[in-house]
Amino acid sequence: MHIVFAASECAPWAKTGGLADVVSALPKTLVKMGHKVQVYLPYYRQVAKMVPTPPVVLPSVTVPFPYYNRFARILDGGVTDGVQMYFVDVPELFDRESFYATPSGDYPDNAERFGTLCRAILEASKIIGIPDVYHVHDWQTAMLAAMLRSIYYFDPVLRHVPSLLTIHNAGYQGWFPPRTIETLLMPWDMFTLDKLEQYDKLNFLKGGIVYADAITTVSRTYAQEIQTPEFGNGLEDVLKKRAGDLFGILNGADYSEWNPATDPHIAAHYTAKKLDGKKECRRDLLHAFRFENVSDNTAVLGLVSRFATQKGIDFITSIMDRLVQEDIVLVMLGNGEEYYERLLTEMAERYPDKVRVQVRFDNVVAHKIEAGADIFLMPSRYEPGGLNQIYSLKYGTIPVVRATGGLQDSIDERPDGGGTGFKFWGYDPEDFFDAIRRALTIFRDKKIWKAMMQRAMEEDFSWQKPAQEYVQVYERIVKNRT
Repeated sequence: MHIVFAASECAPWAKTGGLADVVSALPKTLVKMGHKVQVYLPYYRQVAKMVPTPPVVLPSVTVPFPYYNRFARILDGGVTDGVQMYFVDVPELFDRESFYATPSGDYPDNAERFGTLCRAILEASKIIGIPDVYHVHDWQTAMLAAMLRSIYYFDPVLRHVPSLLTIHNAGYQGWFPPRTIETLLMPWDMFTLDKLEQYDKLNFLKGGIVYADAITTVSRTYAQEIQTPEFGNGLEDVLKKRAGDLFGILNGADYSEWNPATDPHIAAHYTAKKLDGKKECRRDLLHAFRFENVSDNTAVLGLVSRFATQKGIDFITSIMDRLVQEDIVLVMLGNGEEYYERLLTEMAERYPDKVRVQVRFDNVVAHKIEAGADIFLMPSRYEPGGLNQIYSLKYGTIPVVRATGGLQDSIDERPDGGGTGFKFWGYDPEDFFDAIRRALTIFRDKKIWKAMMQRAMEEDFSWQKPAQEYVQVYERIVKNRT
């Protein structure tokens, strides 16, 4: 099968979150299964720094607008692990300081930027090769699905090609003024409540939901959650209508990068059967955060996160005064909302013997925390898929998570410590604190804790099973279109 991925991010070229990891790892697994995969990505300024002079595949692809044309070059990003990368080069749209926004807000022409991306991919694939399926991701490429069923409805080579939309986070939808429908040369009769209109705005993500042949989310629980007002962000009704075409497929982990047996970023390697190296990783982590004389009986709690309310950072700050009374030290890495950056920094200064925070993102330090901590905290308000809890399992770093989205699907708690982690269900700091205390109680019993670590490390969240589930969805929508 020939699959074209259309996305705004793909690691290592362009990354702000889990989307980039999925668009990087899933195609590699599909190729190993015998499929042909091409990935199209904008040629951002950041990509150009990594790949400064890629060969030109198509020197000019025309993307029409009402009173002018845009012209895109298609660049050859090379083949990585069997996956063919293509970069869509439109300098006036993508040669910018960041991917989506400035500190003062979103780029005002984001509709044109990502509308151009969608049409350029469709036009380029007519020349480079028509796929069996277009796999589009989040709002930035969701309109490709709507364009297939409107602008390209009568195109003889594209009209029968199905599309699959993966929603990585329904909180980001791509809302634009009504006139955007005209800017993108799409028919006005699509600007209705049952199609693209939402609260008198054009909604890119809704367009994908309505017109894609199937929709997936990044966990089974999140597929159910987004059909409710709490998580649907206004799209729950349209998602309910598509419930028969909506599938939850839990993200896999890239164990070629996240594996304590081979990780080049950690102080010592270890496995479930030979755990000695984890003690060295713990010492290295404490040294990296300038802790001294921490007892082996003191639990090292780790957090790697965006500092935002969605990630439950308000829970961390709410319980901090009581948490530091426990026999723990806490190391935190991340950045995000200025309020939480400052508050966490102040708390680290208030409790210098217990708390350390690094306000930045550092991939090496992230690996050190996964390997060196005893317990990993993920109190997310919502978490569509989540990857850090899966990495933590592999490293024998027991997760404490809120039972939402992929966190609910990937972590198993049992009263006797026979599971792989700890969960809390209510959105309340007290519930979070209780879950941490349950973890600390089990941590004191080294025999039970070691068994839990080994059980967690033996869990398999590789991409093989999710990739097979995606192929089943591809086959279904191809069959329905023929």
